[in-house]
Amino acid sequence: KKSEQELKDEEMELFTKYYMEWKGERKSGNTSYMNIPRFYYRLPAEDEILLQKLREESRAVFLQRKSRELLDNEELQNLWFLLDKHQTSPMTGEEAMINYENFLKVGEKAGPKCKQFFTAKIFAKLLHNDPYGRISIMQFFNYVMRKG
Repeated sequence: KKSEQELKDEEMELFTKYYMEWKGERKSGNTSYMNIPRFYYRLPAEDEILLQKLREESRAVFLQRKSRELLDNEELQNLWFLLDKHQTSPMTGEEAMINYENFLKVGEKAGPKCKQFFTAKIFAKLLHNDPYGRISIMQFFNYVMRKG
């Protein structure tokens, strides 16, 4: 008859054996996890001055790039003018509406920064129970203001 310590040692030995076999099989069988990019990097410590400066600079460059993608006041005014010019009648109450065909025309004229907003997906997202298949110009403009 084995002592309690011997049973625990045997159990641990078996556990280690089976665990290593399982771990080894997974490693050799599926290596796709090695292709997953690293997405977390620790923040630099206070004494790592060069890494802190690099982090600050990369953040500034990122913010500058994002800022250039935003629509400025003049581009927003131009977009509103184009939307208003291409509205589709009849008006629904006080609200100006635009159909998909005119929506695409405005998208071509609005410029490269606005191109991302003139997709069928966005049009469909803003399309509500209009019998003529139109969206509200004001709702679309507000969408652009929030997302852009």
